[in-house]
Amino acid sequence: MECLGCRIANGIEPNLNMIYENELITCVLDIAPFNEGHTLILPKKHYWDVEEMDSETAYAIMDASKRLSVVLKVLFKPDGISICQNGGKFNDLTHYHMHLIPRYVGDGFSWSEPLHPHGAEKRLSQTKEKMLKGLM
Repeated sequence: MECLGCRIANGIEPNLNMIYENELITCVLDIAPFNEGHTLILPKKHYWDVEEMDSETAYAIMDASKRLSVVLKVLFKPDGISICQNGGKFNDLTHYHMHLIPRYVGDGFSWSEPLHPHGAEKRLSQTKEKMLKGLM
């Protein structure tokens, strides 16, 4: 298997810190955790982006995120949990993966403002109309 994400998800990569798996997904500790307990959820089948995924796999990922969020909250007492996924060119693993990151006030994790203002906040109703048409 050439894909690192596939090797991780299918238990082929050495020294994995696997914490949960079923027939569709594998959950491992991130090797460069932002905070203790930072977990990755990967489908065993190769997907690059969320829209490629079948519903059963997508559900398994969300179900695992719910279950593991409870465990993270009990064990590490975070102030919250960030759940995120980077798609397209921002998917550095080139295999779909979801991050569960225990968060603490002042930990430095941030959602930043855009570097280049785009004015999208002024076009919310037009954006809504475009998206509603796209859903048809």
